[in-house]
Amino acid sequence: MTKNVLLTGGSRGIGHVIRTLFIDAGFNVIAPSRDELDLSSEASINAFFKSTMAEYDVVINNAGINIIKPILEITSEDLQLINQINLSAPLQIIQHCVPYMKGQQSGRIINVSSIWGVRSKEYRTLYSGTKFGLIGYTKALARELAEDNILVNAVCPGFIDTELTEKSLSESQKEELLKQVPLNRLGKPEEIAKYILYLATENTFITGQATIIDGGFLS
Repeated sequence: MTKNVLLTGGSRGIGHVIRTLFIDAGFNVIAPSRDELDLSSEASINAFFKSTMAEYDVVINNAGINIIKPILEITSEDLQLINQINLSAPLQIIQHCVPYMKGQQSGRIINVSSIWGVRSKEYRTLYSGTKFGLIGYTKALARELAEDNILVNAVCPGFIDTELTEKSLSESQKEELLKQVPLNRLGKPEEIAKYILYLATENTFITGQATIIDGGFLS
């Protein structure tokens, strides 16, 4: 029987590679567009699940936004937006999907956090707050849902070679960055996606973990 995957943020970057890899592995991947599922709106999330049966074997919370600002420039609108998309939406999605997983006594939930959910740096207050929080969700839910054989894990990518990275870094900035990465290169989206596929398929005993995939950056 084909297993169903719900993937957010599947249109580009790491998400696009995750989508392709899971389809190639024989999964039925549902990767809604923003028009179909607007993570900034709880009403949109509720409407999405009203229009479709929440029968997903795997949930991958990959979508997120980044707001980089000094503390004195952060607005209440910034706070509400990033918390809804990065932190509240994943939990709301999980709440809709857990009943089916409990019913079949099996499920896999993978939350894509970040290295900035393990440590942080200046101006990352909002982003790190949400990504640390996502790891907190992961650990608490892993304990709560273990009795139903629902494994919950987080993945924390470092600097990955995506279109966004190419656009946001100059060659000199990239060279400086690579000096801080022991493997002396950016990660490949495939390296993140393959580990997520492992967590969703072969993994039977890893739960509550936040795996850092960063080429040694945080070593």
